[in-house]
Amino acid sequence: MFITAVGKTSVALRYIKNTFSPNGTSTIGASFLTKKLIVDETVVKLQIWDTGGQERFRAMAPMYYRGASAAILVYDITSEESFTEMTSWMEELNKNMSEDLIIHVVGNKIDLESDRKVPFSKVLDYCDRLTLIVNGIHEVSAKENQGIDDVFFEITQSLVKKLNGHDLYKTMTTDIYQNEYPTAAEKSGCC
Repeated sequence: MFITAVGKTSVALRYIKNTFSPNGTSTIGASFLTKKLIVDETVVKLQIWDTGGQERFRAMAPMYYRGASAAILVYDITSEESFTEMTSWMEELNKNMSEDLIIHVVGNKIDLESDRKVPFSKVLDYCDRLTLIVNGIHEVSAKENQGIDDVFFEITQSLVKKLNGHDLYKTMTTDIYQNEYPTAAEKSGCC
């Protein structure tokens, strides 16, 4: 069973464009988004693949996550089925990705707390039992813009920390550039 409408696209669009559409449509295949930011004096260009949740797109998923530095697995706190489906994606990552993959589990729709079906304690217990390390567990609301920036900032900060002592191009598939912005002297054309 594949669960859609957990808010993967809403989470990504809230972060990239600071927008929310209550009438979101299902992602067909995958969409690609980028955002440039500075974390710990490092310019980072995040490349975000938002994959469709429908079963017909499952076979294509590995071509999007292969070589990824981080993964965000999203479930809907009001849907037990979405949590169950998220765990199957976790198992797939466990089989196909390296141990250094940065993984964050995100429960969306905390603005619907009164309809909660997935207790946060259940998510914590599940993540504690995994062989892959979950680097962050969050609950957010794409609709209300709660916690979205924190998720992406923590992931980006972890990516930048991984750079310390490593060859930039061999370790990171995310485009991360040190000192990309020109200095004042370079902008003015002065010596």
